[in-house]
Amino acid sequence: MSGEQVLELAGHEVRITSPGKVLFGERGETKLDLVNYYAAVGEPLMRAMGGRPVLMQRFPQGAGGPSFFQKRVPENIPEWLETTTVQTVNGTPSRALVAADVAHVAWAVNLACLGFHVWPLLAADPEHTDELRLDLDPQPGTGFAEARVAARELKALLDELGIAGFVKTTGNRGLHVYVRLEPRWDSYEVRSAAVAAARELERRRPDILTAAWWKEERGERIFLDYNQNAPHKTVFGAWSVRARVGAQVSTPIAWEELEDIDPAELTLASVPARVERDGDPWAAIAPQSLEPLLAMHERDRANGLMDAPWPPVYPKQPDEPPRVAPSRARKR
Repeated sequence: MSGEQVLELAGHEVRITSPGKVLFGERGETKLDLVNYYAAVGEPLMRAMGGRPVLMQRFPQGAGGPSFFQKRVPENIPEWLETTTVQTVNGTPSRALVAADVAHVAWAVNLACLGFHVWPLLAADPEHTDELRLDLDPQPGTGFAEARVAARELKALLDELGIAGFVKTTGNRGLHVYVRLEPRWDSYEVRSAAVAAARELERRRPDILTAAWWKEERGERIFLDYNQNAPHKTVFGAWSVRARVGAQVSTPIAWEELEDIDPAELTLASVPARVERDGDPWAAIAPQSLEPLLAMHERDRANGLMDAPWPPVYPKQPDEPPRVAPSRARKR
């Protein structure tokens, strides 16, 4: 664990202290192994999150140990490190790291940051949300097999609307589908589009998909978590390594391989060779219009639907239903 190593990455010198520190105890991968992983997938990594603010989740004792989220960068940072000001839900400003290049990622890994939670906007244009993130979250009694089915239904909807979605594993049991957007909409509008997608999918396949915010109403279905698009929300980034025993990676995949992929096998050790062999499944990701989903949202509102519930940390929103679980409301 002793000593340090200085790496030349993206034109910057990055000091890696204790490069031999083991971060994945059962596998043996070290801090330097993790830096080398991110360098190996640097091009697709930057295509996915380059120029975006990131929230660092730090694991001082490695995967499996205690962790904490760090939104603010420390006081003493390299002169070349890019930062930007972001806000929390309650409006508190924070000086956050920008994933400007692989050197910035390696700098964070040196602080025992294993994965990155990424804002859906560019630091250079904080007024516009340029990614829609559709989170397919397995509920108890469901798993990756059911998430696959839900993802295919979501793709069919997006195809009908002329929208190209790009899928990735979460590094756990679920799937994320991303839509890169033209810089025209704010986070409230993007969330409205996610609500519309969730409700439409629930109408089409209520047997496998739900838009229900309250857990007691979801059943054994896949929940499309539209609130992952609420203002100031981050999502675990593409190509980021989870702090799990197996060092699983949240891996972009091609739609054609969805049926055969095993997310447990997509790891820090295996993903670089996969990228070298097959390239970046998200190479064609490009800005698109959100208007088809916003039109669906306007249709739903015109038909009398209220806004969907927000998380409790957010201020009460106009036309939002009561923030009380249906079972508690009945008791009252």
